[in-house]
Amino acid sequence: MTKDKSELLRSLTIDRSTEKAEPPRRRWLPVAMTAAVSAVVAFAAFGAYEFSQQGSKDTTSPAATQPAAQPQTPPPPQQQAAAGNKAAGSLAASGYVVARRKATVAAEITGKVVEVFIDEGMTVTEGQVVARLDSVLAEKDFELARSRVETADAAVAAISADLEDATRIMMRIQTLSQKNFATEADLTKAQARVGVLSAQLRQAQSQFETAKIDAKRSGSMLDKHQIKAPFSGVVVDRSAQPGEMISPMSVGGYTRTGICTIVDMDSIEIEVDVNEAFIGRVSPGGPVNAVLDAYPDWTIPASVIAIVPTANREKATVKVRIRFEKKDPRILPDMAVKVNFMREARANGTAEATAAN
Repeated sequence: MTKDKSELLRSLTIDRSTEKAEPPRRRWLPVAMTAAVSAVVAFAAFGAYEFSQQGSKDTTSPAATQPAAQPQTPPPPQQQAAAGNKAAGSLAASGYVVARRKATVAAEITGKVVEVFIDEGMTVTEGQVVARLDSVLAEKDFELARSRVETADAAVAAISADLEDATRIMMRIQTLSQKNFATEADLTKAQARVGVLSAQLRQAQSQFETAKIDAKRSGSMLDKHQIKAPFSGVVVDRSAQPGEMISPMSVGGYTRTGICTIVDMDSIEIEVDVNEAFIGRVSPGGPVNAVLDAYPDWTIPASVIAIVPTANREKATVKVRIRFEKKDPRILPDMAVKVNFMREARANGTAEATAAN
C-alpha cells in the first residue's frame, strides 16, 4: 500500500530536467533565422552585381568589336546649310486654308428656278449661266418695250417729214412775200406751223429716247433671269433645285437666297494666328513650311504675304496671311494646316552655301 502511494506520487512529480533543456533550443532559433535572412540578402546582392556586370559587358562589347572610325569627307555646303537650318529652330503655328475669292451666287430678283446647269465639283468660267429663272412675264415686258421704241421712232419720222414740208412752204411764202405775191398773214401762218412741228419733233425724239431706256431696262430685267458666275472657279455647294423660289433676301418659308457657292482656287492661301509675343519673328516675304493635316508627310513651300495690322485682344494673337508657292489640286479650302516660320538666317545661310558651292 505504501509502495503504491510512493509510485503514484512519483508519477505526479514534474520533471525539471526537461524544462531546463528547452530554453537553449529556443534561444538559438532567432540566431538561425537571422543567419538565413543574411544569406538571402547576400545572394540577392551578388545576383544584382553579376547582372550589372553582364549589362556593362553587353553595352561595351559592340564598341569593342567595331572597327576604327574611317576619316570621312565633309558634307557638301547644301547639307551643311540644311543641318544649320534644323539646328536654328523655327516658330510653329496652326491655321486653315482659306479662299480670298468665295461667293454665294444668288439672283437679283425673286423668281422660280426653272433650270440649274451646275453641280458640286464643276469648273465654271466668268459669265457662264449657272441657273435660269421663269422669265415669261419678263419676255412679254421686253417685247412691249421694244414695240414702244418702234412706235416712237415712227412718230419721229412722221413729224420730221411734216417739218421738212412746212419749212419748204415757209421758204416759198417768204419769197412770194418779198415780191408782194403773198400776204403777211400767210407768212406768219407758215412760220407758226414750222414752230409747232419743231416742238412736236423734239417731243417725239424725247419719247423715243424714253422708250429706248425702257426697253433697255426691260432687257436688263430679262437678263437677270439668267444667273451667271461672277468669276471663274469651282462649285463647292449647290443650294437650289428646279421648282424652288429664290429671292435676293430671306422672306421666310421655303424661299432660297442662293443658287450655289463658287470658290476661286487660284486665290487660296493660309491664315494662321500667331501669339503676339512671337510676332516679331515673322516678317513679310519670309519662307514658311506648311504641312496639311490631311497629308502629314507632304511639306509645302510657302511664304508670308502680310501681317494683318491688328491684334485679337481675347486670344492675344495676330493674324498672318501666307501664300502657297505652288498651287496643287489637293489643297482645298477649310483644310487644317500647320506652318513653321523659317528664320531669315536660314535663307541667308542657304544663299551663302550656294554661293560657296
